[in-house]
Amino acid sequence: MASLVLTRIASLAIVWLALGATMIPKAQGAVTCGQVVNNLTPCISYVVYGGATVPAQCCNGIRNLYGLAQTKPDRQAVCNCIKDSVRNSGFTYSNFNLNLAANLPQKCGVNIPYQISPNTDCSRYRL
Repeated sequence: MASLVLTRIASLAIVWLALGATMIPKAQGAVTCGQVVNNLTPCISYVVYGGATVPAQCCNGIRNLYGLAQTKPDRQAVCNCIKDSVRNSGFTYSNFNLNLAANLPQKCGVNIPYQISPNTDCSRYRL
């Protein structure tokens, strides 16, 4: 049960950071939800508990996911996967968790042109 919660929390953190890397529907994307989760799972503990530094594996996953999502459909797939994972996880998050997740791309050297937030409308961004 704890690993399921952590996986979903990781999905939340990664969702936010993946939102930066990918912002569009998955129906046509080549990036799978499994790839999103696998790349973001190393970020879960950081988003849940915080820490002085972001784990290297987390940043590697974020950069990898950013590199995978080069087309609009891929970005949509990533965004939708993250949002669906968070929505279905049952995880109650706080501003603390959201701030940690929102800052992950910058801390990992990935620049995205929008604010990572649960309220982000993936369809509104032209990437």
